[in-house]
Amino acid sequence: MTSSTTRRTFLKSAPVAAAAGLSLSSLAAQAEAKPAAVPYQLFSAQSLDEAAKALQASPGNKNLIDASAGLPVAVVMTTETAKSAKEFEWHEGRDHILLVIEGSTTYEVGGTPTNGRNTKPGEWLAPASEGATRMTLHKGDMLVIPRNTPHKRSTESSVTFFLISPMGAMRT
Repeated sequence: MTSSTTRRTFLKSAPVAAAAGLSLSSLAAQAEAKPAAVPYQLFSAQSLDEAAKALQASPGNKNLIDASAGLPVAVVMTTETAKSAKEFEWHEGRDHILLVIEGSTTYEVGGTPTNGRNTKPGEWLAPASEGATRMTLHKGDMLVIPRNTPHKRSTESSVTFFLISPMGAMRT
């Protein structure tokens, strides 16, 4: 009976001890925290609105955060009018998060690429992707495209969106 009581006591106290250990280790890590290598950046609603208006007047891209600046992410605001990708693309080392802020666009996502070719390290193109899902995104919609997922965009009229591309080590 003593070993049963001891086991029960241990099973009751183990989660508390583990949580305490995690709390202490996170406090120690916070105490040793160093300043960020890249300073934070604030994009005010006004500055983003001005950027969107400028892009709508002259479609193209506005790089808000460039991955080469030290953060493992790129953030781009894009406006395009009557544009259609000719091929599916996919990336080994980055994901995409797309948020439509004005207009609409159509994506084809997923499937199995046919006749794919490597264009540069970690970057691929294919003329088709068998079994891809077609969807139309509208203002306020968000699409998350994990790395290694074929995707292609077509815009009939006009769309303005944020494209957030986290980058990093390739996952298997």
